[in-house]
Amino acid sequence: MAVVQFGPHTDKAANLAALRDHIRAAAEHGAKVVVAPEYSMFAVKRLDERVVAAAEPITGPWASELRGLAAEFGVHVVAGVVEAPGGQITDRIYNTLIAAGPDAEFAAIYRKVHLYDAFGFRESDVVAPGPIEDPAIFTVDSVTFGLQTCFDLRFPEGCRRVAAAGAQVLLLPAQWIPGPGKLDQWTTLLRARAIENTVYVAAADHCAPRGAGASMIVDPSGNLLAELGDSPGIATSRVDLDHLRQIRTTNPSLSLRRFTVEPQVTAEP
Repeated sequence: MAVVQFGPHTDKAANLAALRDHIRAAAEHGAKVVVAPEYSMFAVKRLDERVVAAAEPITGPWASELRGLAAEFGVHVVAGVVEAPGGQITDRIYNTLIAAGPDAEFAAIYRKVHLYDAFGFRESDVVAPGPIEDPAIFTVDSVTFGLQTCFDLRFPEGCRRVAAAGAQVLLLPAQWIPGPGKLDQWTTLLRARAIENTVYVAAADHCAPRGAGASMIVDPSGNLLAELGDSPGIATSRVDLDHLRQIRTTNPSLSLRRFTVEPQVTAEP
């Protein structure tokens, strides 16, 4: 699998072209699953009406072209899109991940649940929280992948739901905004989610300056397998199911857990 790190901005066609180059490179390296950042379709540092105006339905042109790239290179591609809820332009959008398969069909869809109302930002001003649904997972070559997005990383119960649903790899597209201590938090949380759930974690961030970078792949014991700095590029690593089984035998934390995770009923942001 591969994680893509690049700098999407407000030119949707340019974002798609850059992503195509990275997907091609990942496929040439043998990747069968390619993970691109959150907001790959359209990105700004601070969300505002530009994001709402740029929204498209997931059956719209940008997502359709992304599905075409998955078919062109024979891979599964996960990337973040700005979705118009119900296909209509409204005052808020969904922050959505789509997983497209080599058949150009949707393998999974996930709408971000935990919105980034922290560190002086208010994602909920322009983004509606996704519905609480069964975890978004898909399978490639007997490996099960699950989806979470950026700020979801700070909520271990969400990632635990994905692991409990059978995911062996957690895919986490992000736009991790830089700031004091943020890079350390990013790397620490990614390794923690891998260790506590005994899963691989593949996280794709924006490059500098709108992201902290440090896209990485972590194994189920928290070991760093591949990492990028803060420039555009790809990082690749293999999923070894024998290694995963060995770790889960040594550390059977998933089977030893004594609590389940239930949705909390709260008012919408």
